[in-house]
Amino acid sequence: MPPPPAPSAAPPSSTPRLLLPEAPALVAGIGRATILTPDGEIETLPTAALAGRLSELPPPLLVHAPATARRLGLPPFPVAFDLLELFAFVLPAQLAAPTPRGLALVLDMEPPKDDEAAAILLPEIATTLLRRLASTRHALLNRDAGMLAARLRDASDWPWAPSLLAALGQPEARPGTDALKVWRRLPEWEETAPPTPPASIPIAPLEARKRLAEILGADAETRPAQADYASAASLAFAPREAEGHPQLVLAEAGTGTGKTLGYIAPASLWAERNGAPVWVSTYTRNLQRQIDSELFRLFPDPAERRQHVVIRKGRENYLCLLNHEEAVNGAMPSRLLALSLVSRWAAATRDGDMQGGDFPGWIAELFPWGHVAGLTDRRGECIHSACPHWRRCFVEHSIRRARTARLVIANHALVMVQAALGGGDDKPALRYVFDEGHHLFDAADAAFSAEISGGEMAELRRWLLGAEGGRGRARGLRRRLEEVTGDHPALLPLVEEALRHAGSLPGPGWSSRLGEPEEHDLEAEDLPGHPAKTNPGETFLRTVILQVFARSPEADVGYDAECDLHPLNPGVAEAGAALEEALRLIETPLQALHARLTGLLEDPDAELETGDRIRLDTARRTVDRRGLRPLGAWRAMLKALSDRPPEPGNRPLHVDWLAITRREGRVIDAALHRHFLDPTQPFATVVAAPAHGLLITSATLRDSGEGDPESAWEEAEARTGANHIASPAIRAAVPSPFDYPNQTLAIVVTDVSREGPQAAMAMEQLFRASGGGALGLFTAIRRLRDAHRRMAPGLEAAGLPLYAQHVDAMDNATLVDVFRAEEDSCLLGTDALRDGVDVPGRSLRLLVFDRIPWPRPTILHRERRTHLSGARPKAYDDAIARHRLRQAFGRLVRRADDRGVFVLLDSRAPTRLLAGLPEGVAAHRMGLAEAVRATRSFLNGDRPTD
Repeated sequence: MPPPPAPSAAPPSSTPRLLLPEAPALVAGIGRATILTPDGEIETLPTAALAGRLSELPPPLLVHAPATARRLGLPPFPVAFDLLELFAFVLPAQLAAPTPRGLALVLDMEPPKDDEAAAILLPEIATTLLRRLASTRHALLNRDAGMLAARLRDASDWPWAPSLLAALGQPEARPGTDALKVWRRLPEWEETAPPTPPASIPIAPLEARKRLAEILGADAETRPAQADYASAASLAFAPREAEGHPQLVLAEAGTGTGKTLGYIAPASLWAERNGAPVWVSTYTRNLQRQIDSELFRLFPDPAERRQHVVIRKGRENYLCLLNHEEAVNGAMPSRLLALSLVSRWAAATRDGDMQGGDFPGWIAELFPWGHVAGLTDRRGECIHSACPHWRRCFVEHSIRRARTARLVIANHALVMVQAALGGGDDKPALRYVFDEGHHLFDAADAAFSAEISGGEMAELRRWLLGAEGGRGRARGLRRRLEEVTGDHPALLPLVEEALRHAGSLPGPGWSSRLGEPEEHDLEAEDLPGHPAKTNPGETFLRTVILQVFARSPEADVGYDAECDLHPLNPGVAEAGAALEEALRLIETPLQALHARLTGLLEDPDAELETGDRIRLDTARRTVDRRGLRPLGAWRAMLKALSDRPPEPGNRPLHVDWLAITRREGRVIDAALHRHFLDPTQPFATVVAAPAHGLLITSATLRDSGEGDPESAWEEAEARTGANHIASPAIRAAVPSPFDYPNQTLAIVVTDVSREGPQAAMAMEQLFRASGGGALGLFTAIRRLRDAHRRMAPGLEAAGLPLYAQHVDAMDNATLVDVFRAEEDSCLLGTDALRDGVDVPGRSLRLLVFDRIPWPRPTILHRERRTHLSGARPKAYDDAIARHRLRQAFGRLVRRADDRGVFVLLDSRAPTRLLAGLPEGVAAHRMGLAEAVRATRSFLNGDRPTD
């Protein structure tokens, strides 16, 4: 019996009608809510009375149901007309801040000024979105929208489905699955001939200035500093004169110089002239997006920009089509809406990037954890050419486009990892621009470090054995290589040998077995070296926990803790030796497997088809990257346990230490860590030295508090690795065009205690004085949460919404989008919101630090301040704190007409740290009452008097 034909959508009617839900509009405050009833009445209710009133009304119309419920202290809404769900369906791949004001701005509607206006606006937003859908119902994107909406109506009772079907003119549409199977409609990439060797034609400074003028256009204001910066940047594109001696330029460009277009000018000209891409690397995903948005000036046509500009990130950032297919095929009704919105987005996205691209981050927040997050390849499980969607894969598209692009916008982590892997998926670049160059030290520290932890070892076991007794796509090495071993059966015994020994790694449930030291069974038969049936990985972790608890003064306070590796506790070296031997038994067959795969690829007598060669090469690279590299690093670390401890005072190459991780007071992991003492050394060796030219740039390369200019440059060279590169760096500095002494006010509050509730009280008063547009920065999450609890009711009563990292049901990118859109809102965060946040205009006019952002007193920091400070450990700490203060200060003024107040609630702030603020900015020390008056006065256009 033949299968029934696939359902199809009903033909669109010629006159779709709008069907709006009869729902009360709900806008959340803190401690109260505003409701527009279906009868058109406005009600403002305290939280205590809200649940009862909502029970009398139909499901509400709102924005961001989980955040609304959390803000009001209510349980999750069982049913709600969430405008974000409607927005994501109608306008996929369109970004918007998830608030009434944010949606209004994107839809070109008048933004609301208060909660009452917002409640009135919500039905209008719904009407506008449904009209948009009705007007585009014949577009290719909406070809299967009716079938999808009908399925959501029938399978999950999605409340918006009837309204969508009415707007599409298909009220009687039958459900279908084709709209979910977006992978069938995506284009395939095609292999092209290898690129020709790039030329080495230099870019003269005058040519860089000319290209900059072309990018800016004839009507742009004259910015001599920007042109000077472009001239200096062009020197990084001169021909390399000797191997290992790249052309290196360190260029500091003050905020407002326009450095992005300043370096894009020579970079784009060099790429165009020499036939090779320039890789522009920055520190965060937000900054990648900002740089990309600037390039519309160079390539105003979207198609041309897509051809010449590529954003590159790690695989974990992109939608995995195989994950998506498997989720769709086994979707429960509760997950259907999330997958439907992702499918709609995947059909419209520019490049499939779910982390900082055109995927609204708030979509994942609307559903339980994992409904969306599990669609990316977060565990490194990509099977490459064995995947049925390989030729449609978003990552593979971006890799191939990057080879022929002119500009590749990447991040420091990807650049360093790819270089360490010999290029990895991407071809090694010849020219780099490292924007936010002051972060190179931290990025290299993360990229070139290693740890033997329970989590890392369990991931390796999962890669080898697959999902043991659980659900998931972790196929394990045997299934991953089954096509290869089927064609070459001699490889299978090597795979089986590696899998036979994988049981020595922490197994399922390992974290729950760690426990506290007093829970460990220390009977003789359970100690290393005895013939008990112990797991070498888990046994090693338990010995680490014992030493940390014995040595760390923080081990009994419920937080993460660490201790020095030496002197070793009895049993650590023995457990390490047992684990090292267990790892060797896994590594040996993997090494043989890698060698056999390489031999097959290099066999001159083998006549391999293209598909076979791709599969063999993919298998070889996977075994190397996922297996041999971590195993080699771990074995080296474990072997070093038996070495003599380093002599005190000698400068080590690496810093090793032990640590435990806790959650809710319980140990959930333990680790042996290894970091380079100076991580810019491997950066210089594997990234910088092979390149032909590098521009390292930032607004804060130098420590402006360093009295000697030469010392400031030397410190910048040390922080960026320039002192490890054979060729000397060309130094350039362009001052900021902003008038910081008149555009900013810096205050140190002298009468507020750092401890207890006083800091939160002071911050609230300052936020009220600024009328919102305030960012509060904390050095500890615990203090941030306590401050939010204390500040939120009063600020809300004053009409100033307060959002907070680690409190609100939003990720950092969403919080920043909300803060940017809500001009009078306030935001609390930690260092993740200090760096790289671009909020121009009145949305950020006050920045308050709860205390000086000193570096955390860790073992790693102790060793670095001892050996990298030039015998000036105190100055080393000061420089880090000054950099952080200066970076935060730079968030205040992003445009020529911005004004902002910078406040430190730390009476202990030494004057030497405040020397890191821009030239001419003097910090005023005053009491809180005077600081509140000064803040209000300054933001109203006045200057304080000393």
